[in-house]
Amino acid sequence: MLQLPLVVTVQVDLVLVLITSLAFLTRLSWLSYPNAVVFDEVYYGQFVSLYVKRIFFIDDSGPPLGHMILALGAYLGGFDGNFVWNRIGAEYPVGMNVWSLRLLPALCGALCVPLGYLLALELKFSHVSALGAALLLLLENSLIVQSRFLLLESVLIFFVLLALFSYLRFQNSTSSSWSRYSWLLLCGVSCSAAVGVKYMGLFSYLLLLGVASVDTWSLIGDRAVSHLSVCVQCFCRVMCLLVVPALFYIFWFYVHLSVLNHSGPHDQLMSSAFQASLKGGLSRITKGQPLEVAYGSQVTLRSSASQPVPCWLHSHKANYPVRYGNGRGSSHQQQVTCYPFKDVNNWWIIKDPNRQELVVDTPPKPVHHGDVIQLVHGMSSRLLNSHDVAAPMSPHAQEVSGYIDFNISMPAQNLWRVDISNREAKSEVWKTILSEVRLVHVNTSAVLKMSGMSLPEWGFRQLEVVAEKTFKTHSSGLGWTVEEHRYGTSQEQKDREVELHSPTHIDVDRKISFWSKFVELQWKMLTLKQEESEHKYSSGPGEWLTMKTNIAYWLHTSTNAQIHLIGNLVSWGVAHLSLLAYQLLAVIYLLRRRRGFKDISDGAWEQFVRLGCVCVGSWLVNFVPFLLMDKTLFLYHYLPALCYLHLLCPALMEHVHTHLLSSPTHRRVLHVCILGVLLYVFLCYWTFCPLTYGTPELSASQLQRLKWRDSWDILYRRQ
Repeated sequence: MLQLPLVVTVQVDLVLVLITSLAFLTRLSWLSYPNAVVFDEVYYGQFVSLYVKRIFFIDDSGPPLGHMILALGAYLGGFDGNFVWNRIGAEYPVGMNVWSLRLLPALCGALCVPLGYLLALELKFSHVSALGAALLLLLENSLIVQSRFLLLESVLIFFVLLALFSYLRFQNSTSSSWSRYSWLLLCGVSCSAAVGVKYMGLFSYLLLLGVASVDTWSLIGDRAVSHLSVCVQCFCRVMCLLVVPALFYIFWFYVHLSVLNHSGPHDQLMSSAFQASLKGGLSRITKGQPLEVAYGSQVTLRSSASQPVPCWLHSHKANYPVRYGNGRGSSHQQQVTCYPFKDVNNWWIIKDPNRQELVVDTPPKPVHHGDVIQLVHGMSSRLLNSHDVAAPMSPHAQEVSGYIDFNISMPAQNLWRVDISNREAKSEVWKTILSEVRLVHVNTSAVLKMSGMSLPEWGFRQLEVVAEKTFKTHSSGLGWTVEEHRYGTSQEQKDREVELHSPTHIDVDRKISFWSKFVELQWKMLTLKQEESEHKYSSGPGEWLTMKTNIAYWLHTSTNAQIHLIGNLVSWGVAHLSLLAYQLLAVIYLLRRRRGFKDISDGAWEQFVRLGCVCVGSWLVNFVPFLLMDKTLFLYHYLPALCYLHLLCPALMEHVHTHLLSSPTHRRVLHVCILGVLLYVFLCYWTFCPLTYGTPELSASQLQRLKWRDSWDILYRRQ
């Protein structure tokens, strides 16, 4: 029976409510200002526009979840994608909802402050230390700036902090109910989201897996827990921390590929099959082409090695020079190259060596794996040939040519065996777009490939094609894919030339599986390296520790109003001092414990070690990898690592206060020092607010006084 009265008891942490409110106030106030493109908004905004228009793109800097989050905010604000993100400082149009564009990164940045508070509590430190950590995060100018624009660092930091908090909440839960595993499940989803925003999230995920592995190993050794319970708990941890993140990571890409189904500027980076699955672009040409390549088929062959620029097997009515510049002789036969543009000279005809006809039979006779064929150049009727003559730019490989009979005892060697490398059966039929084939020269067993070398002026700077022995070359980059295909119907040369000039478009769909697209896109994102260029505001990891550099994010077109990525120098310095202090204290503790002295209890030691694993470990995995990277880096790359030092500092002060200072006088001195530091942190935050929010406008002399370091680039107009 229902018992009356019904009583609901609610506990509200007013400190948590207060710091959360202040976080929203500092991150969301005047979010639409400035009404202009700010620094990397010019980069991420392009992807947002492509998302809204559902146009496919590749960003080699990270997976798609971060772009999807930014695009969601733009979509909710009614953004139609029609804005040209071509320069920093470009004014947004009047009807554009700038507040909505920047809302989700700002929300994530604001929520990082209460997450820092809760994390400190889960590390078993007091509410006072938790408040100190929250205040350091709250008053960090660089975190505020990075949160208020169309950027991804605040989103990454939010998911990483949420993953750590969720795991610690699970680990600290004393409840034996299955509800505690909801925290572990949230941890797995957050880890997947962090990696899905930027690949740098992977390092924090691996650290968390390391901590979880140690905890699980301790669980296995606990004899008080039954064997069945240990097995069940280990299974749940594997599912939540390994399987769930992998499934969600795949899910981000499923959504990404489902939304971006239209042809775009990055199509040429992908395979022909991938391109043909997109609406528009290559699919307008390839839809409705015959699927099975037959004798008499007219085809264009795209090299799988031609990345990121596409390249097709090509020939033209020009011969190799009799002698090359270094004095070596050639066959003087017709040039065969790889040409990075669509051209009628890219067409070849698949010929049966046992018959002369160059048209498709009725019914068509398909080409299978292992068949021997000849390739006839459509416009010149020359047969694709190779022989024991050194290639022009790659003398270790054989020259490939269109055969011309000069009656000089050089017989034709124009037979090629079809080797389908991605076949599923022994007698697989050669398929348009789907099959990747190697063309093996029958006489010499050399494989047709693009070398990547550019020919001299006599070869019109086109790319060299050679035949290379398989034991001399790598297995990758030897494949060719039929991209455009039709069944030839013209036997006469003039009629065939007219046919080759005609389009091949028919409206019929052809699709490839999600898994094929997922694997290809993964590989492309991991291997594609865009050309790096030095940037005015780039910096190295060593410069981040002392904040030697700043970044000018925005400058008003006519006034001195401006926004800079500058950190809070006071909290920045205190954070790094706390890192050094923790390391020094840890060494002292370890040496003394090795000698048999226990300065603190086992419980306090365990808490101290856990603090180091979470805060110092997280700082290391978010900082050290940048020391090994050969890419353009900026100050904002350091912000995820900095957040953990802001968590470390108050916790370390509490440890010193509780376990190292016994004198009331010493403790009072520490209290005064802490209050003084917090006051200076606030004053530094307030001083740099005009450069954090871009308002109020400062005079030239005021801006000069804010240049606390000579290496900073503070901009101003003399008035």
